[in-house]
Amino acid sequence: MIERYVWDLQEVDETQVPVVGGKGAHLGGLSRIEGIRVPGGFCVTTDAFRLVMAQAPSIGDRLDELSRVNPDDREAIRTLSARIRRTVEGIAVPDDLAAAITDALARLGEGAACAVRSSATAEDLPTASFAGQQDTYLNVVGPAAILRHISRCWASLFTERAVTYRRRHGIDHRTVHMAVVVQRMVFPHAAGILFTADPVTGNRKVATVDAGFGLGEALVSGLVNPDVFKVRDGEVVTRAIAAKQRAVEALPAGGTREVAIDPRRQEQPALTDAQAVRLVGLGRRIEAHFGGPQDIEWCLTDDGFHIVQSRPVTTLFPVPEAGDRENHVYVSVGHQQMMTDPMKPLGLSMWQLTAMVPMHAAGGRLFVDVTRRLASPASRAGLLDVMGRGDPLVRDALETVLDRGDFVPSLPDTGPGGPPAGGAPAPIETDPAIVTELIERSEVSVAALEREIRTKTGPALFDFLLEAFEEHRRVLGDPLNFQAIMAGMEATWWLNDKLWEWLGEKNAADTLTLSAPGNITSEMGLELLDIADVIRPHPEVVSFLQGVEDEGFLDELAKLPGGTEARDALETYLDRYGMRCVAEIDITRPRWRERPTTLVPVILDNVRNFGPGAAERRFEQGRQKAREKEQDVLSRLRAMPDGDRKADEAKRMIDRVRTFIGYREYPKYGIVSRYFVYKRALLEEAGRLVRAGVLPEAEDIFYLTFQELHDVARSHQVDGRLVRRRKEAFRSYHALTPPRVLTSDGETLSGAYRRDDVPAGVLIGLPVSAGTVEGRARVILDMAEADLEAGDILVTTFTDPSWSPLFVAVAGLVTEVGGLMTHGAVIAREYGLPAVVGVEGATRLIRDGQRIRVHGTDGYVEILP
Repeated sequence: MIERYVWDLQEVDETQVPVVGGKGAHLGGLSRIEGIRVPGGFCVTTDAFRLVMAQAPSIGDRLDELSRVNPDDREAIRTLSARIRRTVEGIAVPDDLAAAITDALARLGEGAACAVRSSATAEDLPTASFAGQQDTYLNVVGPAAILRHISRCWASLFTERAVTYRRRHGIDHRTVHMAVVVQRMVFPHAAGILFTADPVTGNRKVATVDAGFGLGEALVSGLVNPDVFKVRDGEVVTRAIAAKQRAVEALPAGGTREVAIDPRRQEQPALTDAQAVRLVGLGRRIEAHFGGPQDIEWCLTDDGFHIVQSRPVTTLFPVPEAGDRENHVYVSVGHQQMMTDPMKPLGLSMWQLTAMVPMHAAGGRLFVDVTRRLASPASRAGLLDVMGRGDPLVRDALETVLDRGDFVPSLPDTGPGGPPAGGAPAPIETDPAIVTELIERSEVSVAALEREIRTKTGPALFDFLLEAFEEHRRVLGDPLNFQAIMAGMEATWWLNDKLWEWLGEKNAADTLTLSAPGNITSEMGLELLDIADVIRPHPEVVSFLQGVEDEGFLDELAKLPGGTEARDALETYLDRYGMRCVAEIDITRPRWRERPTTLVPVILDNVRNFGPGAAERRFEQGRQKAREKEQDVLSRLRAMPDGDRKADEAKRMIDRVRTFIGYREYPKYGIVSRYFVYKRALLEEAGRLVRAGVLPEAEDIFYLTFQELHDVARSHQVDGRLVRRRKEAFRSYHALTPPRVLTSDGETLSGAYRRDDVPAGVLIGLPVSAGTVEGRARVILDMAEADLEAGDILVTTFTDPSWSPLFVAVAGLVTEVGGLMTHGAVIAREYGLPAVVGVEGATRLIRDGQRIRVHGTDGYVEILP
């Protein structure tokens, strides 16, 4: 039927994206909101687009070719997309479709000027706005011109920018169709954009209005700087009036032109404060209708505001659900755990179920609510101290919130703020037997878990796991465990503070902790050097590993000379460390045991860059440096006034740090050991559900929470649409940058270094491992793609324990995320690598192969000419 090709805007709403595209659906939804005026018009549907595309079967072949092109091959994309656009624009609009469009135009009024706007089915979506990816044409007059511009809109689905955007968002070109919106043209004296949340800070309570004279095209195209009004609670809180020298206006015969603005008007505001407030009120209605912050295009005429577009703002970081209207302050868990990537739903829920404090999910990340501890002066001081020692940027962000004075409620110290965060635990003796006992307790507990879980299936498995999580928390919450961790950390802080005060020496503990005993993470890196010693004498094994791609390569090794020893060494390593992987706090991430090829590039680097016995030699060199440093420090202290007392105190702390600092890494090892046991059991259960026809594939369980998976095991029913939505959401979370601190208003704060003790032009970070080193920067985002030479400096986003095997091959470390006691910092000190962490944008500002100088003592990085 002809009617399916054209729908009036009043007939559609936001549920009809497949028919009228994202823009058309949103405009239809807007037109139904009381008090919102939308210019009249109609939609040329996606059925019309498919009808036209069917006239040129060759387009299908070109789309297949386009899907095979590398997303970074801009020249190939440009050539192919231009060819497709020419083909689409050359297709004659079928007569019945042209007649339907002409009839709809007649209803708008003879000779009406129109805006002709692309409306793709993959735009204005909750997870990808596609803003500006397709085309809009203003002030188009007459049926022939409008039909021609509708063809151009269809073709704009294949602009270079739209094709590239879809490829980067994992969207198949064939699944996207183009509708076209034709609306009566509005001729405004002011126009612009309204963001119902502050697009810079994320604050949901602050709306931002950009305004200019004439058509909004002048702002969208960047022709002029807009006036900017910020509105909160019905009041303009800031305004910046720009000198608006140019505007875009409509021509009587159609089209638009750029005009100069009378100098006397240039610095007049395009809106009054009252108009800005009224506009934001309309925006709040639109936001409430669509259920989230909106990016709204508006026009102002003599008869008031007209809304010509609204799309979701997809770049804002989501706010955790609080269940109340109180103010909340959240601290990122990922920045503490050195894993800022998004986690899948099963990973999030498992961490929440096994964590020692309540955690809130948002944007695929976890956050801890610290509002109560900030509210009480006593607990506030402790929290800020611990946060500041770990990551000064978190402390600065929290202090920024506190400095406002009105966001965090003030509670008396006796109120429900709880004990001071990071309060000193009861002291324990400096006794290595304590560490031995704690490790034995953990090993016994993990062995019992492995033994008992083997017989559990179905709902009984989930009941057992809930009990296992209680044991998990009991082991972690053992007071002795916390005392041992804090003993090593506090001794480190004491040594750094006191030796700076007494000897003027920065970060002296870094050398004193070299090759500290019992550090499971540093041992993991050194043992991979030992594996290189096993492999190095066997050229056929080395050659075989250079071509390994299949995860079953261990079985093939035994067929080669020396391969049996190599396989046995790797199997022994995987028995001890196979539960580890990058981003290991997410149970869904593939472990080394599941994907052993991850280790192969590191092993080959070790074969190439080191000689036999490197692990033992390196450990002994570190221990010797630490011993010499201890003797040097103590002798210098004894030469000072009151020197014997100072030396005795320092000696006690040196013994204490060397006894306990290695244990700092063990609790995480215990956690991931348990996680791998949980994961294997859950994947076995998933396999049973696949065989029973309940799940299409086992890894679908990663997109369900633990509680949802428990329900599936009981009911043998799963909501496939929920799984698909979760997969889409997870993909979208990768585009979000998690903040260190987030408020319930949606404001994101990343903190700043308040320092004036560094040279101009350097990249500032946190000094975590002393020394200075110069070398080639290797910017590595995936450990499996490591290709290191001796003397290279590793630059990456974050490092967790799984990255430590790379540390033995590099001369220094720079990361974007990290703190004084996070894993990368601890291992860098243990190996004696100068390291600076928390360097914002390091992987973007430092190019791979560039020479840099890392100042690990003073906390900055120089990019060298």
